[in-house]
Amino acid sequence: MPSPIPEPLVNLLQRPVAVLGAGVSGQGVLALLATINARGVVYDERADNARRSFNATTGREHGLVVYSPGFAPEHAWLVAAREAGCTCLGELDFASLFWRGDVIAVTGTNGKTSLTEFLAHALTTAGRRAQATGNVGYSFSRLVVEQTGKVDVAVCEVSSFQAETLCHLRPTATLWTNFAEDHLERHAGLGAYFAAKRRLLERTPEGGRLVGSSVARIAAINGWQLPAVASVQTENQPDDPALAGSLFATYPQRENFLLASAWWRLAGLPADALYAAAQTFQAGNHRLCRVGEKNGVTFWNDSKATNFHAVEAALATFAGPVLWIGGGKSKGGDLAAFIRRIATKVRHAFLIGETQSALLGHCGQAGVPATACASLADAVKGAFAMAVKPDHVLLSPGFASFDMFRGYDDRGRQFEAIVGNL
Repeated sequence: MPSPIPEPLVNLLQRPVAVLGAGVSGQGVLALLATINARGVVYDERADNARRSFNATTGREHGLVVYSPGFAPEHAWLVAAREAGCTCLGELDFASLFWRGDVIAVTGTNGKTSLTEFLAHALTTAGRRAQATGNVGYSFSRLVVEQTGKVDVAVCEVSSFQAETLCHLRPTATLWTNFAEDHLERHAGLGAYFAAKRRLLERTPEGGRLVGSSVARIAAINGWQLPAVASVQTENQPDDPALAGSLFATYPQRENFLLASAWWRLAGLPADALYAAAQTFQAGNHRLCRVGEKNGVTFWNDSKATNFHAVEAALATFAGPVLWIGGGKSKGGDLAAFIRRIATKVRHAFLIGETQSALLGHCGQAGVPATACASLADAVKGAFAMAVKPDHVLLSPGFASFDMFRGYDDRGRQFEAIVGNL
C-alpha cells in the first residue's frame, strides 16, 4: 500500500481530484487515488467516459488538479485551474509524494529509455529490488500502487515535459545522457528545453548528479548554467573488450553504459555485476534492430528515433550510405541543417508524413536524391525496388509518428509487417 496521505494533500483531497488526461498517466493517478479512498474525475477532449471540457467554473469543484505530461504549463485547462485557485501537480510529482524508496532519475534527448531499462535490469540482476517506471509506459503512480513494499528502487525515465514543472520529486540520483535539438514544438527554444531538464538536476543532491559529455559541452558553449555535476566522458571512448558481444559494445548504446557505470561506482556496487548484466540485457522494440533480409538487402527498424540526434546516431552505425525512410509530424528544429548533416550518409531518401514536402525541398538543396511517398508501404517498396545487395533500408524517421500512426510502436510494427510481406 502507498504511504499515508502526505500533509500537503490532506485538505486538497477533501474534494474530487481533477485528472487531466485519460491515458497511461491518468489511469495510474486514478488507481492511486482509489487506494487512499479519494475520488478522481477525468477530463479529456478525446476519451470516452471523460468530461470533455474544463474551465475556471469547473475548476472550483476541485482543490487539486493532476495532469499528464501532454499538458503544457500554458494549456488553457491549467490556466483555468490556477485561476480557480487549484493546486496543479504533474503526475510524476503527485506520485512522488507517496513513494518512500529511492528514485534514480534518467533523462536525455536520446537513450534514456534504454538506460532506464538497463539500470533496472542490472540492479535486479545484482539482487536489488528495482523497477523501471515513468516515461517508459509504466507510470510512477501505477508503480506506487503495484510495487510499494516489493520494490526499493524506482528507476524513473523523466521527459522534459515531466521535468519542467517539478516541485516535489527529489531523486536520489539523476543521470542525464545527452542533449540535442528536440521538442521545439513544446519548448520556446533550445534554452527552454535545456532549462526543463536542468530542473531535474536542481532537485537532486549534489553528489548524485551525472551528465554525459554533450550536456556539459553544450552548456559551456551556450553559457547555460548547470548546478555542480559530475561530467562523465561518454563520447569517443575506446572499445571495452569486456562489452564484446553485448548491446553496449558500440555507440550509441556505449554512451548509456558509460553513464550507468559511473553511477554504479558511485553507488558502491561491484563492476562485475554490471558487466554481467550488460551481456544479458536486450534492448526494447523499435530501437535500431535488424528485422529482415530480402535478396541480400537488410531492413532496420529504428522507429523510436523521433528526433534528429537519434537519426544521426543510427546512420553513424553503417559503413556507407543507406536507403533512408524518414519524415513524420514536426517537432520543430532546423530541417535544412539536419539534412546537410546526414547528406553523405543517405544514398536515397524516401519521405513520408507531415514534413515530407519540407524535407523534399531541403534534400534537393543538399543534393540528396529523394522520393515523396504516399504511405510507409510505398516507401518500403520503393526502397526495396532500388536496393541491391548488400544495401541497408533504414526506417529512422526523425519525427513524431502521430500524423499517420498511433505511436512510434505502431509505426515500427507496420514497418516490420510490410517488410515481412515483401
